[in-house]
Amino acid sequence: MNLTDTHCHLYWNKFNEDRDEVIRRAIDAGVSRMLVPGTTIETSRQAINLAEQYEQIYAAVGIHPTDTDSFSENDIDGFYKLAGHEKVVAIGEVGLDYYWIKDSEKQKLQKRVLSFQVQMAEALKKPLVIHLREASDSISGPVFDDFFELIEPWIKQWKTQNHALGLNPGVLHSFNGDSPLAAKGIQLGFFLGATGPVTYSKTASYREMIKSLPLDRLLIETDSPFLTPVPFRGKRNEPAFVHHIADKISEIHSKSPAEIAEITTANAARLFAWGD
Repeated sequence: MNLTDTHCHLYWNKFNEDRDEVIRRAIDAGVSRMLVPGTTIETSRQAINLAEQYEQIYAAVGIHPTDTDSFSENDIDGFYKLAGHEKVVAIGEVGLDYYWIKDSEKQKLQKRVLSFQVQMAEALKKPLVIHLREASDSISGPVFDDFFELIEPWIKQWKTQNHALGLNPGVLHSFNGDSPLAAKGIQLGFFLGATGPVTYSKTASYREMIKSLPLDRLLIETDSPFLTPVPFRGKRNEPAFVHHIADKISEIHSKSPAEIAEITTANAARLFAWGD
């Protein structure tokens, strides 16, 4: 199978002892593309370094919403320089997180930093990798409301201007909202990322949401080293495990794993424009 893992943090220290072996296992398992998103300016540099070392790896650069305190206006020029790298295909991981960040002023800072990164995506014509997490474990609420309120005027403008991001603004990473929110994201042009929880026994509602998605808007992600799928739940996640997510989605959509691999790999190529 030709698989793509569209979200893996391979610079994370949990891979320090065997990073090359992890990447080789993924390649041997049929993973032909891996996207490594940064969460700070330093991890964005690390993602680019990995992309320079391995043909199969591409990078995204960005400030994660829980890392906005690390952002300085002095970093702006540096981020634009990093984002212009030939193997940087997206701006991310960026977004809003009200689960870990409860303070209202810090939530406002998240929105300001996200707006800057949306502006960078527009200037460079590179899609967004969006992180959204509610204040609790609910599947809908203020974080989605705030994100859609922020992004809709941008997308309307992009469509009016025939900007590249008007049709494919990015991916809602590890999407865990309900079906109406999924429909809203798709209506705006976003792809939705499916991760390890789709394989968990107690996530029937999540699988129902996945079943409601059109396959041409679905991506598969490990979010390594987090969200490890069954049968390795509880252990460190890695890109080679992405096939377990494809396998579960094939059951949900009554397709073969090879078909899901082919569809999601083509979707990723359409969004990130990284070729064959």
